[in-house]
Parts: sequence; structure tokens; C-alpha cells
Amino acid sequence: MLVACVTNVHDNIKTSQTLEKDLPVIDQKRPLPDDFFKDWKQREALAEGMIPIIGKLYRERNVSTYMYGNSMVNKSVTDLMKFHRRVRQVEQNELSEFDSSPMIDAIARLHLGPAHIDLGKMVVKFKSIGNGRSVDEFVADELKDIVGSDVKPLPQPQDVVLYGFGRIGRLVARILIDKAGGGDVLRLRAIVIRKGKIANDLEKRAALLRRDSVHGSFKGTIRVLEEENTLVINGNPVKVIYANSPEEIDYTEYGINNALIVDNTGVWKDNAGLGGHLRPGASKVLLTAPAGDDIPNIVFGVNDGEITPEREIISAASCTTNAIVPVLKCLLDEYGINSGHVETVHAYTNDQNLIDNYHKGDRRGRSAALNMVLTSTGAAKAVAKVIPQLKGKLTGNAIRVPTPNVSMAILNLQLGRDTSVEELNEFMRQKALHSELQQQIGYTISTEAVSTDFVGSRQACVYDSQATIVEGNSCVLYCWYDNEFGYSCQVVRCLEKFAGVSWPSYPSVLQPV
Repeated sequence: MLVACVTNVHDNIKTSQTLEKDLPVIDQKRPLPDDFFKDWKQREALAEGMIPIIGKLYRERNVSTYMYGNSMVNKSVTDLMKFHRRVRQVEQNELSEFDSSPMIDAIARLHLGPAHIDLGKMVVKFKSIGNGRSVDEFVADELKDIVGSDVKPLPQPQDVVLYGFGRIGRLVARILIDKAGGGDVLRLRAIVIRKGKIANDLEKRAALLRRDSVHGSFKGTIRVLEEENTLVINGNPVKVIYANSPEEIDYTEYGINNALIVDNTGVWKDNAGLGGHLRPGASKVLLTAPAGDDIPNIVFGVNDGEITPEREIISAASCTTNAIVPVLKCLLDEYGINSGHVETVHAYTNDQNLIDNYHKGDRRGRSAALNMVLTSTGAAKAVAKVIPQLKGKLTGNAIRVPTPNVSMAILNLQLGRDTSVEELNEFMRQKALHSELQQQIGYTISTEAVSTDFVGSRQACVYDSQATIVEGNSCVLYCWYDNEFGYSCQVVRCLEKFAGVSWPSYPSVLQPV
């Protein structure tokens, strides 16, 4: 499967300039090697040599490196080689380890301040407009603004508390720990849960974080300190606070101050209820569920401009809203949208029954593992909260299916003008690879892609170019999304902006190649 994953959750990348379509485009075709195995071993050795350099840049200088949006930090040799391959096959342009290895070496020779650097796009830019400069000269020119810089993404580390530790809470914890870097940005300080009825409750919580049937084993170590009610996760001490309500907690008693509280329970959905989290030691609240009308529902990449310093409470909307809004925004801006219907084919969730039993919702009482369950979705209506121009133009429904993760949104739209499959796919490819929505929109060209291929996708959705249907101004688009992990990545992006995190990002100009 080939997926252009344009920006990682791990990663709050913003381009400093918009897409430049007038820059020269090159067609690099590396000749086929005479000895494929020898070529593989050479490229494998180069990728292996990049790993300690990437790690040192990340740990010591807070410099995160990417390959067309895929985080290169804490990745295997094969992962790095796959990232190169995806660029070659999706971008219609050659990129190999022979090109990227000298570039990362040149980057490492500079004393850089914190930044996000897309190594793949740096290489492509160098090939396009290097203007006879050496790799070292090009890198020094491109990164001159952060050479010797001591400017940090945040003046001081930001404490984060997870209130609730279910599916989304545990994935957000994984992401925060993975992004800990030098420990001077977002720091997971505590988890708030209700006390279980068994003696080894803390060990049970750790076990759920350590192993996941869908997302695999946690990449790291977890130490349980029973007497201190603490989990030490990859060296990060995280206090476990047992409480039945927010009113019981004084975070300052745990050395936590000015914390961002991430409510993963969905129990409270308005300012009055969520305001209960603003206890001593807490300053802001982010809800990982759709909120009421008095709280902004944020889809990062589209309306995150509503996250302002004076706001105390925001919502990260729903997984489906995050999946469809970026694509709808692109289409609205380019083509216009007259009307449409959104059908989600959604993995079952904890809200459903394993076998038939009572449920307050229609049909949801029937066995999730045995049935396709027709139900409702608020995503179509929620779109209007993020994109007011689409109010009243979309309808929606959902089908819950017997898979544990990864869903699909089918967008049946009447556009404002005629188009074609080729034009629409190329438009979405450019958005996935080169626009400011590259974190939110992935792009696949595979004719063999199925739902499990998108487990762990960090984009809000992945556009399936092979399924696109167009007839005049009518189109049907298929968008995959990891409704757990992809959504959790969007949550963390919102969290970073809520905290005021700001990363210089390079290269400064993105271009089609």
C-alpha cells in the first residue's frame, strides 16, 4: 500500500509560505541498478547511519526530522527506507538515501535551535533550485534563521493532565510520551481516574497502556510504583490521581501548575460542566468529544485560529468531523459545494454491546461483533460549526460495522462546477503533499488498500484516489480514517496550539515535483 502521509501527528508543522507553482519542476529518474541486492544493502547502510543522527538532533536540540510529513524519529531502518519509497512512487520524482544521507549530515554539522525540518522536501528543493551550491552551502542558507538560536517552542514546559484513561486517553498518552523530546514542551504529569474495585488497579492500568490489541505494544518501558501511585513511562513520572469528580482535586498538591486538562470522558460538554476542571493548578480544558454550542469545536488545520490565548475551554470535535472537514474545506474553496450527503462506515465502539442487550439507542443494543448497525451521526451537522458556509447543505448517516478500528467517510457531493477524476485526484494530491492541510489529509494510490492498512495513520483522513467517481459536477469520494489514533493526533495538535507551542518549519517554500 502506498500512502502519502503528509504530516505526522507527531507534528505540528506549518509552512511559512504557500505553495509555489512557478518554481522549476525536475524529473529525477535514478537508473535501475545492475545489482539490486547490492544497491539495497548500500541504501540500508545509509539509512542505518541516519538513525543516530536523527536521534541526537531530536534529544539534544529538539530538532524533529520528517520525510514528506512522516516523522523519522524513533523509526527503524526499514521504516526510513519505506518513507523514501513512498516519495518516489507518489510524488513522481526520484528520492533515495543517496540524496538524503548527505543532507542530514550537513544539517547535523550546524548548531541548530528547535525546529521541524522535512528532510525529503529539503532534498527536492536542493535538486530543483540548488543553483550550483554544495549541500552544506544550501543547508546553511536554508536554515540560517535557526543556526545558533536558543528560542524554545515554549518559554517553559507545559504540564498536561489526562482526565479519563480509555481508548483515546491512552493513545494521547502514547503520543505525548513519544513527543517528549528534551522534556521542555508538553509534559504528561498526571492521569485522573476512578478507583477500580481490585487491589492491583494501577498494574491493570499500566497493562492496558503497555499492550493494545489494535495498536500493538507500547514502544518503551513502563514501571509501576504502587506506593507513590505513579507510572514511570519512558522515564517520565506520571502521577495517577484517583478521584470521582474534578471538584475533589487540587493539582498543586502534586506539584502541577497551570496544567492543560484533557477531558476524555465526554461526561460534560458545556462551559458550566467543563469549567469544573479549572481547579487549583489547572488553567485550560480540552474536550475530546463534540461540545455544545457555547464551546468552539476545533478541527486542527481548518479553524484552529479560534484557539486564542484568552480561551479556557475548547473541544477537538469528533473523529468523523476531523476526517471530513479538511477535505470539504478544500473542495469548497476550489469548486464550491451545492449540497451533499456524508455516509460513514464506522468501526464499532465501546458504546455498543458485544452481544445483544439493552441500549437506549435504536439498534445499538444489537451485537456489534455480528452486525452492520445502521445509526445516526452528528458529523454532517457538526461540519457547519467549523465551516459555516456549509450549514444546511449536508445530510449524514452512519453504519457501524464489525471491525475494531479504522472507518471510512463516503462524501457524495454536488460541486459548484464540473470536474473530472483526473483533475480532482491531482487537486487532492497537491493538497495532501504541499498544502497547510498536509497534516490532515493523506493520499493513497494503492488499488489493494483495505481498512487495516490505515491503522496508526496520523492524518485525520487518507483520500483514496483509486475509488473516486466523478460525473459532471457530481462526485463520490472515499476517505479512510483511523478513528482512534488519527483523531488522537489531531487532539495533540490542538493541545500544542492551546499551549502556545510554535515550531519554525523548513523548507520555507514547498513545491510540486
